[in-house]
Amino acid sequence: MNEKKSLRLGITGTVIGAVCCFTPLLVVVFGFAGISAWLGWIDYALFPVMFASMGVVAYALYLRSGKVGPNPKRYLIFAVVGLLALLFWLEFRFAIRISIAAVVAVAAYAFYLYRRKPAAEPSTNTPSEMEHKT
Repeated sequence: MNEKKSLRLGITGTVIGAVCCFTPLLVVVFGFAGISAWLGWIDYALFPVMFASMGVVAYALYLRSGKVGPNPKRYLIFAVVGLLALLFWLEFRFAIRISIAAVVAVAAYAFYLYRRKPAAEPSTNTPSEMEHKT
């Protein structure tokens, strides 16, 4: 999968996870369908989807930057698992704050990659070298 598809997939998953976690969208939809009793466990599924999607976004940004710096796969996995463990351990008390911190971390990583992205390589031929070639 290339970086464009990964970026789209990650952003879509993050948005869907955030909308379903932080709005009563699923409560209304499931209520109309008569299956709102299933919503007791939904946070245990949506938060991992949202944080994993943020990890996919961060990795896609790394690929898009031309692979600047070390490969972040291992760090992203630890970050996603660590955030989920913290969230579950705190029993979703600070879910919005932790989620906002994760979004800020991904944005900061994107800024870091943007700043470190190498500039276009200048021509290695100097004017004096070009004169000798002709």
